[in-house]
Amino acid sequence: MTNQHSKIQNQIILTGDRATGPLHLGHYVGSLRQRVTLQNYNDQTILVADMQGLTDNANTPSKVSSNILNVVADYLAVGIDPAQTTICLQSQLPALSEITMYYSNLVTIARLERNPTVKAEINNKGFNRSVPAGFLTYPISQAADITAFNASLVPVGDDQLPMLEQTNEIVRKVNSLAGKKVLSECQPLLSKSSRLPNTDGRTKMSKTMGNAINLGSSPDEITAAVKSMYTDPMHINIKDPGKVEGNVVFTYLDAFHPDGAYIESLKEHYRTGGLGDATTKRILDECLQEILKPIRQERSRLLSEPSYLLQVLEQGSRIAKSKTERTLHRIKEVFGLNLFNLE
Repeated sequence: MTNQHSKIQNQIILTGDRATGPLHLGHYVGSLRQRVTLQNYNDQTILVADMQGLTDNANTPSKVSSNILNVVADYLAVGIDPAQTTICLQSQLPALSEITMYYSNLVTIARLERNPTVKAEINNKGFNRSVPAGFLTYPISQAADITAFNASLVPVGDDQLPMLEQTNEIVRKVNSLAGKKVLSECQPLLSKSSRLPNTDGRTKMSKTMGNAINLGSSPDEITAAVKSMYTDPMHINIKDPGKVEGNVVFTYLDAFHPDGAYIESLKEHYRTGGLGDATTKRILDECLQEILKPIRQERSRLLSEPSYLLQVLEQGSRIAKSKTERTLHRIKEVFGLNLFNLE
């Protein structure tokens, strides 16, 4: 637990993941460990974003639907407690879609196309000129999610800051229309952990790129991934000095090994020479095996009880539905659309 997270209390926190695959070590370092700490002192909701998962997987919807319970199992296996954190499913919260529709009238296409996060993702996914409308309007959907839960704090990486900026722009427009404060702006909670690279060190670890060590990876899969990791190509002989910077093995040791002083001594040894890559990889492999073994076992147990995972998701979605509908009511009042209630 970091001092930063232990001091965060009494905040409404919204976070989540797209259900496009099982979660991996990048998620563990970047968000999952943080969520386990934050749930103790805050009102935290985790949204399984199945609808947003379809924005670039609509032609293969099973990729999303088949991974919903995988993601929930990952959450519980790392220590997220459904008694402390509301875990809900985006597609079961109709208020989110309706709020997205209202917000879409407040944002221009040009503004969406200028969003740096959207531009980067369009390039990464190779959409070129065939960008799905749902993907282009992703920032609006995200704004609907954040405001529907009245989130005051949103954990994000720095690449997601433009999304929060656009959310707060929409909040200000809604409040301006209302002539009063209807919605509150949110603040980012930036992860202190660097994004994990994949094993070759070229790109970030990613579900969609298939270059990740998943939380459910087998011992053999972990070992194979570690053995393939990029080190220092000039470190040919053990006695030669090696370069730590850009060395993926040391990046992972920094992220996961509990003894920082020991890792610093390894780095110094590596820099001066006399420490081989096989040794550093063995140390990392042992570290990851110890961390992932209990997570893998608990994850496997949970997936053998899909009815329990569905129960967790359904109960959380019921709680979330009530929260989001209260926000929807306030937003409809801003647009003068609360004429009657059909329920």
